[in-house]
Amino acid sequence: MQKEKVKKSRQRRNWRSRRNVFGTPDRPRLVVFRSSRHIYVQIIDDLAGVTLASASTCAKAVREGLSYGGNQKAAQSVGTAIAKQAGDVGIKAVCFDRNGYKYHGRVKALADAARKAGLAF
Repeated sequence: MQKEKVKKSRQRRNWRSRRNVFGTPDRPRLVVFRSSRHIYVQIIDDLAGVTLASASTCAKAVREGLSYGGNQKAAQSVGTAIAKQAGDVGIKAVCFDRNGYKYHGRVKALADAARKAGLAF
């Protein structure tokens, strides 16, 4: 029962934020998904419906230096990895879509690491 309540409240937060966040070719959308064991990030152009870059703790390059994929250290490494991939594709600025998750903990660590690596929000 409690899990359903938490899931519904996250979905409501997501719907509220997605009304205002939209990815364009100039400024695509950076979407975060977190599970208990991993964290995933995608950069999406909503007009074309295309994923431009993605990174996660499941990727071999990120996973090598980590013992566990569900903590803030893992989120920081995913943030730097997505900023590097975005730079390779030519993306300098994004709209941050936290996907209904509260902006603290792993989500905040990922966003701060991506900013520090040169991605503008």
